[in-house]
Amino acid sequence: MPNMPKLTKKDKGSGKEKSASKSGAGKDTKDGAENPPNDKKKTEKPAAAAATAAESHPPPTQISRINPLPETLKLRTERRQSSSRFNISQNRELQKLPLLKDTSPTEREELFIQKINQGAVIFDFLKDPLSDLKYKEVKRAALNELVEYVTVNRGVISDGVYPVAVQMFATNTFRTLPPSSSLSNAEFDPEEDEPTLEAAWPHLQLVYEFFLRFLESQDFQANSAKKFIDQAFILQLLDLFDTEDPRERDFLKTILHRIYGKFLGLRAYIRKQINNIFYRFIFETEKHNGIAELLEILGSIINGFALPLKEEHKVFLLKVLLPLHKVKTLNVYHPQLAYCVVQFLEKDPSLTEPVVSSLLKFWPKVHSPKEVMFLNELEEILDVLEPSEFQKVMVALFRQLAKCVSSSHFQVAERALYYWNNDWIISLISENASTLVPLVFPALYQSKEHWNKTIHGLIYNALKLFMEMNQRLFDECTQIYKTKKQTDKEKLRNREEAWTKVLNLAKGNLQYEFFHNQGGIEGPLLLSPDDSASGAASDDLTDIDMEKLKAEAKEVQRKSGKEKPLLRRKSELPHDGSTLKALENHKRPEAFLTSSKESG
Repeated sequence: MPNMPKLTKKDKGSGKEKSASKSGAGKDTKDGAENPPNDKKKTEKPAAAAATAAESHPPPTQISRINPLPETLKLRTERRQSSSRFNISQNRELQKLPLLKDTSPTEREELFIQKINQGAVIFDFLKDPLSDLKYKEVKRAALNELVEYVTVNRGVISDGVYPVAVQMFATNTFRTLPPSSSLSNAEFDPEEDEPTLEAAWPHLQLVYEFFLRFLESQDFQANSAKKFIDQAFILQLLDLFDTEDPRERDFLKTILHRIYGKFLGLRAYIRKQINNIFYRFIFETEKHNGIAELLEILGSIINGFALPLKEEHKVFLLKVLLPLHKVKTLNVYHPQLAYCVVQFLEKDPSLTEPVVSSLLKFWPKVHSPKEVMFLNELEEILDVLEPSEFQKVMVALFRQLAKCVSSSHFQVAERALYYWNNDWIISLISENASTLVPLVFPALYQSKEHWNKTIHGLIYNALKLFMEMNQRLFDECTQIYKTKKQTDKEKLRNREEAWTKVLNLAKGNLQYEFFHNQGGIEGPLLLSPDDSASGAASDDLTDIDMEKLKAEAKEVQRKSGKEKPLLRRKSELPHDGSTLKALENHKRPEAFLTSSKESG
């Protein structure tokens, strides 16, 4: 039989592409230094270029996770909005100021600061949303002009602008977040519940937009701003990541990423405080809305880590990132978490053994969707493993894979069997066939009677690959399996005979009839009289009927396009159309985060 071809490091790309398509999180490579965004180019980027970009950056967090229902099922419901605890300004009567472009250059800086101060006036958007409409429009127009002014012009950020701009941003955004408005204080579920949208978003969005353009301006000097953007500022900024409004978290993510790239002295502090958020989330609350966004930032940070990795970074992987797998809301942030783990292994392959051991330790026992996520991540890890590192973990890893193949949950078994579609994994198995094939063969053999017909086609594919890989080893495994099944049946018969002897001895006891009539003694029920005959007959069927499996595989392939997909929906409750529309209309400040090179 032909031997399986050995793949080189360059050949691993095809396997990675298959893995990325199944897991939903693209494979990523190292980035260059940070570049200011160009929104126009991003919106006009062709599909092929966008796909390439997606493979070079951390997977972006979804803005909306809700699956909208058909229009016929949508009902008009109260929009879940809440205004945080803002300190409404006393003097809200704003005067419309002249446009900056119509002002002489000597007066422009003073007018610029006046307009920033107008942006610091806080209005009420919840209790009385129709109040101060005229002055709200003055503030909105001023903020719009500020965004355009900072984006287009150069040389407009002087030393006097820094304290005013930072103070305006802090006044608008730093606040006490409202408690979750989920019914009966139930846990917020991003796939089921609509997020709480901030009522003051018409102004908040422009404040975030201005501050982001302010940070990205070529005139921005970190040395001048570090007096105002300090550790206390960072701490309050990180507190805002727990907001339910995904649009706000999207801006926060990009702003924190910019600050991390520009303020080298704050990098260690930012990482430490993010660690503290994760620790509280894992070991105390298990509730936080911004874990996915924080992991997305960390994904770009990890890309820039210098080699060799510092001990601090290894501790972060083992003590923070890996325990995040055990939280029950893993589905919310798993693509970003898997990306971070894979980046660490690409940086330092020696971390493979502790990472895989931790994943196997946290492997879910009774949560099938979570098990599928673990299988996705494990395949991404295998795609970047070197053969020498693979050999250290292959036995424990394939024992778990065999359990997944035997799972009665068809999605778990199906996802595990997709590993045999990955060329790089097949090459690793081929190099270690004598160890790995006997581990997985019994699970494959038993699964050919799986209740789901789709699994039969995948079983045929896996067994066919094993036969082509090493026919002699395949025959040996088949014979060993048949022998073991026969031995198990012999043990069962021996137990049956032993119980029969015990029953016959009991019949000799004078009290047997009394207890037997009371129902206290039952005969041995391990095998019925017909079981022995059926067991002997089944021995004739132990050989794998490859032709039957092949025919079933073709039939499943033919029907796959006609059957309805199995969708998991927790309820048929209609969603608020206005919330969905607000999330769809949100424009990301940046499609992907770039990496910042770490020094030392």
